[in-house]
Amino acid sequence: MIYLDFAATTPMSDEALAVFTKIARHVYGNASSLHDIGSSADNLLEAAREEIAKLLHGETNGIYFTSGGSESNILALQSLLEANREKGNHVITTRCEHASVYNLFRKWEQSGLSVTYLPLNGQGEVDTEALIQAIRPDTILASIQYVNSEIGTIQPIAQIGEILHERDVIFHCDAVQAFGKLPIDVRRLRIDALSVSSHKIYGPKGVGAVYINPRRKWMAQFPGTTHENGFRPGTVNVPGIAAFTAAAQAIYNTMDEERERLHCLRDTLIRELQNIPHAQVVLEGDPRRTLPAIAGLRIVGLEGQLAMLECNRYGVAISTGSACAVGSQEPSRTMKAMGRSDEEAKQFIRLSFGKTTTKEDVLRAAAVLRSIAEAYFG
Repeated sequence: MIYLDFAATTPMSDEALAVFTKIARHVYGNASSLHDIGSSADNLLEAAREEIAKLLHGETNGIYFTSGGSESNILALQSLLEANREKGNHVITTRCEHASVYNLFRKWEQSGLSVTYLPLNGQGEVDTEALIQAIRPDTILASIQYVNSEIGTIQPIAQIGEILHERDVIFHCDAVQAFGKLPIDVRRLRIDALSVSSHKIYGPKGVGAVYINPRRKWMAQFPGTTHENGFRPGTVNVPGIAAFTAAAQAIYNTMDEERERLHCLRDTLIRELQNIPHAQVVLEGDPRRTLPAIAGLRIVGLEGQLAMLECNRYGVAISTGSACAVGSQEPSRTMKAMGRSDEEAKQFIRLSFGKTTTKEDVLRAAAVLRSIAEAYFG
């Protein structure tokens, strides 16, 4: 089967698998144990912390390892909110955030927090003027994703960071889709807190990290927790973290070349799809500011679920959006936030590419979609 759902998850790389196996076998101690075996694990853990911080251009003591992107988002946001509640009762986000962020803000809203959901333009980009207008004296924090997982739109993070920094609003950024695909400098971008995940970059599932600027205060969510400096309870997954770090190092070494290669693959797919007779293909997202690994689109009049299932029948794995929304009967929040109707939102499909994707894979996927469209409209 041709796998074109890399935005949902990636297979573990050879580098990550080799490191995971070696560390699990030989450095098995609890990093909190005081004997030499535990110290060896702790030394490895701190080396990984230093390396992830270096990739983000952040400070080593700002890195906290977690079980993945969702937990990173929730713990970062909750710990920052509770530590800074004296500032007010207002927070800012968008309706196209990952489910872990969006559902947390909905929960906060139901508990009495005032939430502003920023509007998006028709290409999925945050309106920065609306952000400026939304900030109030009692605004505590804002959470805005770096890259949208469905359409690939890259938000103007540097501009957003500057706006929030000038007004002393804490800026959390979900960078799960951006990490390893775009260069990230938390200092230059004025990002106070950032979430990343291992399994999106060919590392193991169940591992992620949070960066919090050490000059921002946060509150531990579980009293008495000693692991990760009180940020998260539970024995630290040293083999997983080591494998995550190896995967991150490997993907960063080829990031620029890979981005160019994926641009070519995405352009090839779009060109092929736009030549389908009797079908209108709409590419979603900002054509100038889109992650090349993601192609979100609609074949007008063809339901996305049908297209996805038919592709699967022909041996091509694609998706109808975020894997975290599978099972939901609601139209895509991203599509709705961009002004699409329910019917248009249900037409959405996503093809996402990775390091094993070839031109032949893309041409095959385009041919399958062409045959589906011809059967449906012909």
